[in-house]
Amino acid sequence: MKVLVTGIKGQLGFDVCNELTKRGIENQGIDRDECDITNKQAVLDYVYNYAPDVVVHCAAYTAVDRAESEEHVCRRVNRDGTEYIALACKTINAKMVYISTDYVFDGKGDKYFEIDDATGPVNFYGVTKLEGEEQVRKILDKYFIIRTSWVFGVNGNNFINTMLRLASGNKELKIVSDQIGSPTFTYDLAPLVCDMIETEKYGIYHATNEGLCSWADFAEYIFQVAGLNVVVHHITTEEYPTKAQRPKNSRLSKSSLDEAGFKRLPDWKDAVKRYIEQYNGK
Repeated sequence: MKVLVTGIKGQLGFDVCNELTKRGIENQGIDRDECDITNKQAVLDYVYNYAPDVVVHCAAYTAVDRAESEEHVCRRVNRDGTEYIALACKTINAKMVYISTDYVFDGKGDKYFEIDDATGPVNFYGVTKLEGEEQVRKILDKYFIIRTSWVFGVNGNNFINTMLRLASGNKELKIVSDQIGSPTFTYDLAPLVCDMIETEKYGIYHATNEGLCSWADFAEYIFQVAGLNVVVHHITTEEYPTKAQRPKNSRLSKSSLDEAGFKRLPDWKDAVKRYIEQYNGK
């Protein structure tokens, strides 16, 4: 098997390539320097020439607030780029993995979203990620769409890094406590991606680390594990206005993983511990 991974400079792309290498699977990671995914011909040529059996598409425009004023750029990457990857996969009959997000849902209520629940993004980033899903489903039969949330990994900036940085100059922080979801360690998600591509169990999946928390709970646990004395004040979404609206409910049901026989990821607290051990070991 030969695998092409987009977004190698990001958190998940980096970990997917490492996991593939660990398994002895030939792989190549690319970023915009190697192939501009918004250039259709460049994508078709690159994928055709490398001729992978699978493309794991991790590259994305993820600046959620900036997307509200950079709609064209965000859509070019998240919708058009995904369309071009899917078309390229179709030409060589390759499988495709598309990494999507909890932001495709409206975030209302407090139930777990199932894979076939109605979507309804509340920000432009979510709109374009959903459009990417639609392109994949329209063009391909051999696809895995993986919706994940609150991602953190060693190869990039994330909430844990931000909290640890802020803790160096602050003894008190105000953090939103009415948005509920599941943090996801890319080191844990990458093996699941690699497990999937070795099967033909195509479809949509939700994959996050197990357990739920608010951003405030998340922050408190980060400081606890890191041994930092920082007081976290729980505030509402309305008290912390952002350019892009965020869903308050990011609970994702893992029933599709269970039904397909894929192993769920470890608990998020376990993941945070392991991440901070790595972070402190740098």
